[in-house]
Amino acid sequence: AAVRLCRGRALLSRVRGAPRLLRGLAAGPEMHFGFQSVTEEERREKIYQVFENVAKKYDVMNDSMTLGIHRVWKDILVHKMNPSPGTLLLDVAGGTGDIAFRFINYVRSVRERQLQRKLKHHQNLSWQEIFENYQEDKFSTLGDSQVVVCDINREMLKVGKQKAQHLGYSEGLSWVLGNAEELPFDDDKFDVYTIAFGIRNVTRIDLALQEAYRVLKPGGRFLCLEFSHVSNPLLSRLYDLYSFQVIPVLGEVIAGDWKSYQYLVESIRQFPPQEELKAMIEDAGFFKVDYENLNFGIVAIHSGFKL
Repeated sequence: AAVRLCRGRALLSRVRGAPRLLRGLAAGPEMHFGFQSVTEEERREKIYQVFENVAKKYDVMNDSMTLGIHRVWKDILVHKMNPSPGTLLLDVAGGTGDIAFRFINYVRSVRERQLQRKLKHHQNLSWQEIFENYQEDKFSTLGDSQVVVCDINREMLKVGKQKAQHLGYSEGLSWVLGNAEELPFDDDKFDVYTIAFGIRNVTRIDLALQEAYRVLKPGGRFLCLEFSHVSNPLLSRLYDLYSFQVIPVLGEVIAGDWKSYQYLVESIRQFPPQEELKAMIEDAGFFKVDYENLNFGIVAIHSGFKL
């Protein structure tokens, strides 16, 4: 009887423990949120809250944290893209519009050079014909180019739209609320996909890469600009010291938010190194995948093509 009672208690204990086990399974595997271990859903919610908090001070903090160098890195990304008039770009996690505005400026400058070359090659045109040609091309400064900014965070998109209005960007620019892991776009739609300082905040990087591949046209290009792993040991130690001792303090002083910037620093350390991310991009189906380190690997630009 005592044995049966013990077995009964053990069975009851397992049954009582079942809901806890099921809840644990439903929550999914543990993931990193900075140096914390959290569930997938918790990570998604916490990251959303981080960018909700920092949106209004995002640009100011980027300048402060990188001493303005992030502007150069973004310029290099767009020059590497080398978009031509007619390019359709999807910029994911680009809520504040930095890549989108650079893309528009770049295409406009290409169009202007094309127009000047066109007029130079028609020296025998009358003044009236030159004027009409110029007027016709002037009204289409992007040559059917379009950039779609997609971001999961409403507050970041709001800041981006306000910047666009203030800076006078409207032609060829649209804003879409969407998740990088489940993009609200058709297959084979875009010529270029960019994600700048956003992929490390995606909950499932593998899903985001698969979605990038899906929405690109055959021949389309994937470009990712992200903080990475420093190759120089001395610089790596100095970089760690600056990251952990200075950046959270700047976050507190400028944005009144120590924790969000502590997370951003920690998230960089948890992000896959260059070769590992390269392998993940290849696993998603991309070809001719490579990367370029900038500033000894503080950031890297990864590139791949959908063939």
